[in-house]
Amino acid sequence: MTDLADIKSMALRHAGPHSTALPRLSIFQIDRSTRLRALIYDPIVCLVLQGAKRTIIGNQVLEYTAGHSMIVAAEVAAMGQVCEASTDEPYLALNLFIDPAVIAALILEMSGMPDPPTDTGFGVSKAGPQLLEAWGRFVGLLDRPEEIAVMAHHFEHELMFRLLMGPQGALLRQIASSDGRLAHIRRSMAWIRDHYAEHLSIDAMATVAGMSVSVFHRRFKAVTGQSPLQYQKHIRLHEARRRLVSDQAEAANVGFSVGYESASQFSREYKRLFGAPPRRDAETIQTIVETGL
Repeated sequence: MTDLADIKSMALRHAGPHSTALPRLSIFQIDRSTRLRALIYDPIVCLVLQGAKRTIIGNQVLEYTAGHSMIVAAEVAAMGQVCEASTDEPYLALNLFIDPAVIAALILEMSGMPDPPTDTGFGVSKAGPQLLEAWGRFVGLLDRPEEIAVMAHHFEHELMFRLLMGPQGALLRQIASSDGRLAHIRRSMAWIRDHYAEHLSIDAMATVAGMSVSVFHRRFKAVTGQSPLQYQKHIRLHEARRRLVSDQAEAANVGFSVGYESASQFSREYKRLFGAPPRRDAETIQTIVETGL
């Protein structure tokens, strides 16, 4: 029987800065704790193999250690922190980006599935023996790369089936629904990401989601942990950070380009989210990229 230690051994053999040979799977390893960092999750399932992490989404704090599985079903903005890691015992986790088509295909084959009873877009639970077995078979293909083209599809389906049957199954099923409540909220989230630099009204966002303003606001916050306007602000600031690092543009010009009307407000909100003023933060990131430190 495959246990957490077996999966950890396999993961350590293939951990690195790039994605693995398995589609959408990466192995994250870091040998030191980190400060809280702003990030945006894509739909993903994470299995922690060693160490501990803390994620803050809105006013909810998720803490998970070895053997815990986290699922994020929507593109939520969050603060993340590795809080247990060392050179001898680095933080180690498997991250698999979720393919909605795989979930949809499985649901068609499964009978008697109830409607999703939850509106939330994220959750954490302990991984049981059957789920660990499925993870072990999937990750084990990294030791047999010649089998990946044939077997990865089957083992990924098995892994997603076990997740669908587990404590976060209802959450995961929402990803495949094209007309469920999560789908409507994700549609509005995508619209916000496309129009982040514009002045957006709650009325317009609610219309995109096909909901009344009050229902939309409540469900959006349940899924993302933030109000719609807070989410838009996070998207603006993440895009500003990307432009500052890649284009090396003036901070004030970047702030205006992502929708801010005041350079001082942009600098203040940027520092609040990322912990340093725009230009200093961008220079720090550039140094890390150039030196690998």
